[in-house]
Amino acid sequence: MNKHNSDKTNMIKTFIYSLLERRHFWRYASFDEIAELYLSRTIRIIAMNIVSGFTSVYLYEAGYSLAFIMGFWLCFYLLKIPLTFYSGYFVARFGPKHGILVSNLLYVPSMVALGLMPKLGMVSIVLWGIFMAISASLYHICYIVDFSKIKNIEHAGKELAFMNILEKIAIGISPIVGGLIALWFSLQVVIWVAALLFAVSALPLLKTIEPVRTHQKLEFIGFPWRTTIRSILAHTGVGFDYVTTGIIWSLFIVVVIFPGAGWDIYVKLGILSSVTILAAIIASYAYGKIIDKSQGGRLLIFSVFANGLVHAFRPFVTTPAIIVGTNIANEVATMGYNMAFMRGVFDTADSSGHRIFYICFSDIVSNIGAAIACAILIICTALSGDVEGLKVFFFFAAGFVLLIGTANFRLYRK
Repeated sequence: MNKHNSDKTNMIKTFIYSLLERRHFWRYASFDEIAELYLSRTIRIIAMNIVSGFTSVYLYEAGYSLAFIMGFWLCFYLLKIPLTFYSGYFVARFGPKHGILVSNLLYVPSMVALGLMPKLGMVSIVLWGIFMAISASLYHICYIVDFSKIKNIEHAGKELAFMNILEKIAIGISPIVGGLIALWFSLQVVIWVAALLFAVSALPLLKTIEPVRTHQKLEFIGFPWRTTIRSILAHTGVGFDYVTTGIIWSLFIVVVIFPGAGWDIYVKLGILSSVTILAAIIASYAYGKIIDKSQGGRLLIFSVFANGLVHAFRPFVTTPAIIVGTNIANEVATMGYNMAFMRGVFDTADSSGHRIFYICFSDIVSNIGAAIACAILIICTALSGDVEGLKVFFFFAAGFVLLIGTANFRLYRK
């Protein structure tokens, strides 16, 4: 990396350092390790979001049917189920930071394969899906294990809030940047930029040490199923909601609201997804305080119901202004349940005595929920056509996501 890029990386690291150091959030690791972890995550988020919100739309604009696209995502999430087991073994053996490093590097060939789709066709789509599935499976477990270990119990809500604020700033900016690059050049250029950023995101982790003991075994015996099973099953709703809010909502906007919009659709999607950044930052800060005041259980329930109402309203969205309002409402609701839910997950991971296995199995169930969402949309569109099928699907989503509220975390029963 040249001197200019090195200086920019150091500036980002210094910025994160100045924000976090004063709050002394971190107990289990030195700040340099945390700064490197969050620098890596911030770059990865930017890389993900300059292109990830456009991939399904990219396939649709390239002529692939809605049924094919959802079939691809169904296979993707089904593939992640066994891969998550192997990811859990990898984390237990080598530690989460090594896993994040490998995951970031594996996303590079995924982006390269996607960029070659105009030349390689189906071969590139298959390679893209395989590498992306491996990378995503490994990364999610590694990041949750890492964060659950280094959090401060007394201020976990504040830490979650700050994590979300950093993420939302990156998420808010990157879709517009990606959309403009796609409009001025092409989506292939966006993909190459993302591949480069994924490679760069691995660099901060080269000198970090593991926050957990390595060379562990993934133990099944003695796992406290009775106290964890409800929170594990609730992850079905989390996975379902992730697909609904991300993949399916983007396709709804393109298929129903902006049909035949052409390649400038990437800029529109970028702007529509980025306007929620201020609401996300305010909500993160407020929710962090609520969680630290032991009100996370109520926040979880209210936010889940609000999220279900947002999904039920989506079929009636017809204009860009209403899209913006819906995105803001969804951001506020999703942020609420996600922060409260993750706080419960971290507490359960701590008390279970099987941190990696609990997070691994929860992620498997989340992938099952995501696969169910894909399958339901395929059935809906097969029976009712693309437009009506998408609308009907959101009514299913409104009910299905209520499963998130059944987690019954011990933390919120105190």
